[in-house]
Amino acid sequence: MENNEELKAEVVEETSTEVVEETTAVEETTETAETAEAPAEEKPAKSRRGRGKKQKIETVAEEKPQSDWTETVVQISRVTKVVKGGKKLSFRAIVIVGNKKGQVGIGCAKASEVIIAIQKAIADGRKNVITVPIFKTTIPHPVQAKSGAGCVMLRPASQGTGIIAGGAVRSVLELAGIENILAKSLGSKAPLNAAYATFEALKSLTTFGEMAKKRGLSMAEFLN
Repeated sequence: MENNEELKAEVVEETSTEVVEETTAVEETTETAETAEAPAEEKPAKSRRGRGKKQKIETVAEEKPQSDWTETVVQISRVTKVVKGGKKLSFRAIVIVGNKKGQVGIGCAKASEVIIAIQKAIADGRKNVITVPIFKTTIPHPVQAKSGAGCVMLRPASQGTGIIAGGAVRSVLELAGIENILAKSLGSKAPLNAAYATFEALKSLTTFGEMAKKRGLSMAEFLN
């Protein structure tokens, strides 16, 4: 009996030691798993931060104000000037600037490089901006104007006609914001002459209110 009790006690002690070893092994494995999972959890946090920064940069880029002014390059030509040492090559750019809301300007400039010539022409065009009187998407009355050898005739048109013009004349009318008009170039077809003739024609337009004031009439009397 005593031997049996001693054997039972030894078996209980062995099983308890085995259970303790198993629990310690399980705790060690859980600790190693937690330590392995910790950096894995930190990595997505870093990637999220990076994504947030990218999104902020994109939103800032989208919020940049956009200008209403548009530029159209009509012509770029090479110009040679004879000097003492030989010939000097430069480029001439003709650019039309407008906001399609009744304001338009023409710029012409020369430079040794094309990009610089265009930039100078845009600056020149913005200095010489005029306001065009627009009456129901067209001009208030027919007009004809000259500039150098160029001569342009403009006529009002009904809704849906569009811009019946070509070349530099069409570019000037489009950027001025006129949607329906009839135009004809009667003189030189050079882009610079045609553009300046159209510019002078638009400059000479007058509104109905201005003409009524000149004649000393009210708008109702003037229109009737």
